[in-house]
Amino acid sequence: MRRRALLGTAVLVVLVALAGLAAYITRDGRSPSKASAAGTSSAVTAASPTPSSSGPPTPGARHNALPVPPDTHDPIVFGKAAAAALWSYDTRSYSQVQLLAALHRWLTTETKYADPASVDAIVPSPVLWKEMAANDQFATAKVNEGHFPDSFTQALQAAPGAITEAYVYAVTVSGKQSIAWKGSPAGGAEDRVITLAVQCRPNQPCALAGVMPSVAP
Repeated sequence: MRRRALLGTAVLVVLVALAGLAAYITRDGRSPSKASAAGTSSAVTAASPTPSSSGPPTPGARHNALPVPPDTHDPIVFGKAAAAALWSYDTRSYSQVQLLAALHRWLTTETKYADPASVDAIVPSPVLWKEMAANDQFATAKVNEGHFPDSFTQALQAAPGAITEAYVYAVTVSGKQSIAWKGSPAGGAEDRVITLAVQCRPNQPCALAGVMPSVAP
């Protein structure tokens, strides 16, 4: 609760217009957001995607590596990469624990701004992961675009100095998740959209602060 309060103090001034931010900062339990739940439920019969793919996954293709954060100072570039990483996994290549550890390395090291639980909510549970691994389930992600939500831009224009405390930006990303598993080379695909909180201080590369519980257009 203390971490959420500190996050709220630094970020709320800028992100006050974002739908769902209050719940993100003040909720008593870290329950998965609607977007997170949607992504996880898809994994029952499929899996999430890898950042660099532009087409449907192929079961015979090489296995996918764990996601590595880009070295960038551009919050939109980072947000697009983070969204693709969050929509991606490959049960043939690594464990659920290894994926969680890799995704946590995307988080800001400033713990008062980091919300690892919002990231964990997107990754399938150990039990679900085991079921997917039995079917060699995996997926790839294609990111279509990323932008600052209108509400964030308007709030920033109204108080341009507010960003300089935490340097946390809201980034909304849209794309498509292509899924495949053993015995189903055609797989399937679903549209995805997510709003992320991305920290980009001037003197260091961008990092993920957390996943918003609802999408800000």
